[in-house]
Amino acid sequence: MKKGMVLLLMLVLVMGAAAQDKKVEAVTAAAEKLRVAMIDADSATLSSLADEQLSYGHSGGAVENKKEFVAKITSGRSDFVTIAITSQTVSVAGNTAIIRHLLEATTNDSGKPGAVKLQVMQVWHKAKGKWKLLARQAVKAS
Repeated sequence: MKKGMVLLLMLVLVMGAAAQDKKVEAVTAAAEKLRVAMIDADSATLSSLADEQLSYGHSGGAVENKKEFVAKITSGRSDFVTIAITSQTVSVAGNTAIIRHLLEATTNDSGKPGAVKLQVMQVWHKAKGKWKLLARQAVKAS
């Protein structure tokens, strides 16, 4: 009887871990789509990934809503030529995920070449079966 209970418990733990892994994979894929859409200035993809309640914080202190975030990227005022993500961690709790990473990018904001190195935290939540970016905050990295 005890062996059966131990096996059942192990099975439940393995199934829970597999479900967690699928959530991590799905939110990581959404974050990668966001990275590519920011480089491509893809308005439709940016809009589909950003939650209506988006709070997008920049390292300089500015905070944008969804409309402002999408407009800034698609207008070229914030133009990412490249974005490299490293040191990424993902944690999921239910329908909420926190992604932290180092972002290094080359930029061409309003036609002015530059580079940024930022520590970023993103908060994603799952709504109607899709992961949406709810909040993002960046700070300058050394």
